[in-house]
Amino acid sequence: MDFPGLLASALDTLQTVGAFLVALSIIVAVHEYGHYIVGRWSGIHAEVFSLGFGPRLWSRIDKRGTRWQVAAIPFGGYVKFLGDANAASAGADVDTMSRLSNEERRHTMHGAPLWARAATVFAGPFFNFVLSFLIFAAMPFATGLATDRPEIAALMPVPVENGLAPGDRILKVNGHETPDYEALNKVVDTLPPSDTVDYLVLRDGAEVTVTGPTLIPPMIGGIQPKSAAQDAGLMIGDVITAVDGMPTPRFSDVQSLIRSGGGQEVTLTVWRAGEILEARLKPRPRPVEADDGGLETGYLIGFSSGYVFEPMTRLPGLTEAARIGVMQTYRVIEGTFIGIGSVVGGKISSCNINGPIAIAQATSTAASAGLSSFIWLVAALSTAIGLLNLFPIPVLDGGHLVFHAYEWAFGRPPSDKVMNVAMAIGLTLVLALMAFGLSNDLFCV
Repeated sequence: MDFPGLLASALDTLQTVGAFLVALSIIVAVHEYGHYIVGRWSGIHAEVFSLGFGPRLWSRIDKRGTRWQVAAIPFGGYVKFLGDANAASAGADVDTMSRLSNEERRHTMHGAPLWARAATVFAGPFFNFVLSFLIFAAMPFATGLATDRPEIAALMPVPVENGLAPGDRILKVNGHETPDYEALNKVVDTLPPSDTVDYLVLRDGAEVTVTGPTLIPPMIGGIQPKSAAQDAGLMIGDVITAVDGMPTPRFSDVQSLIRSGGGQEVTLTVWRAGEILEARLKPRPRPVEADDGGLETGYLIGFSSGYVFEPMTRLPGLTEAARIGVMQTYRVIEGTFIGIGSVVGGKISSCNINGPIAIAQATSTAASAGLSSFIWLVAALSTAIGLLNLFPIPVLDGGHLVFHAYEWAFGRPPSDKVMNVAMAIGLTLVLALMAFGLSNDLFCV
């Protein structure tokens, strides 16, 4: 029996589950706290604030009479308000409500004014968006933003001659001026398929011409979970020097060869810290950006790359950081809708609807890549969960908001019969979606 292999597999599983639970707990805690605090501000009393379901592992009751608890099943959480029949606030506890005075009923989810109930429901997803905004806005203070001019902070190890040095400011690449990163990015598309290019750099106050690697070599900077690259054992820092014997000095060369192969198995020649390795893998169908800005199916290995150098960084201003926070949150929302539309329209496979296993694997991969990657993924997942909860499906917050909109329009809430049927349909839809995502995790490649 391979005990070292079993131990490594067990540790990987523990890391995957642990990273997922940490991320989920943060997102759920913020979501439920949104419900709780806005409910409290609106005069609605929370009886229980729970992280997890099932038997209590720990609890305390605060001075307002709210029980804060951690429960045994860590996949979610809830706030139970006074008068609720259950944790989903799906209906009133008739017996409890009948014993309350009019003043006490005002402090329940079912006796509070419509505005208070709607605000309390909306607050959960809204707090998820706030969490995402704060993380995206704060990250540039931790990681820094690239300076306006392309300046080198550190160099990546690659298997070619490199005359560049930390502290260099890149003035020209193959004769093309590069005063900023926008110009540098344009130069990338003009570079010949060569291992090296000529740089004019400013070094110690003098202009120097040096030879260095192409700007974006086929160096692995990130690996996607459930990808061919991950299964083949490729690692961050690996450099792909050839695909089926065809030299690949640029990252775009790898992309072109994989794309033209139509998903056929390929052999990669890989440089890893001075050692030459080979890896056989079969690219997998994955969503790629189409010419119209949407998504379509393409074949990918599943890794990303970047510049051959780490740029010098600067700290952003508060306004700039806030703008980054808003734009990053918006991009996650936009990407979610584009993805859903592409699946519904048949442009990409429904296998791209992930379940808990795939999300856990992505979380573990992000955690392995570093704290900043993990925190970034938490922010992205927080936006996605907030958005999902706003879908107009009964049992989700969006479904409750639809009921509140009905009450506002017609002056009365839907009947209990309609509510019960709608909640049953909503629960069925949510469970079916979860089962579909789980089946994709297990059977899609």
